[in-house]
Amino acid sequence: MPPRKTKTSTPPVEMAAPEPAAKPNKLDLVIALLARPEGASLAEIQTATGWQAHSVRGAIAGAVRKKLGQRVLSQKTDAGRIYRLAEAAKG
Repeated sequence: MPPRKTKTSTPPVEMAAPEPAAKPNKLDLVIALLARPEGASLAEIQTATGWQAHSVRGAIAGAVRKKLGQRVLSQKTDAGRIYRLAEAAKG
C-alpha cells in the first residue's frame, strides 16, 4: 500500500465564541427588590419573577434567610405585607 498523502497547510484557527450575556438570576432579582429601602411586596416579587406566592415565600425563607444568612423583615401595611432586608431598613 502506498504512503498516504497529507496536506501541509495549517489547520484553521478556531475563534472563541463570544460569551452570552449573563442571564439575570431570579434569586438575585428577589434580593435586589428586598434590598431597596422601601422593600417589596409579595405581589411585586411575583410580578418580577413570574413565581407563585408560595414560591416567593419559600425563596425568602429558604434561600435568602437560611442559605445566605440574611435577616429579612416583614411588615404588615394597609397595602399588604412588605418584605425587606434588615440592612436596607437601617439606612
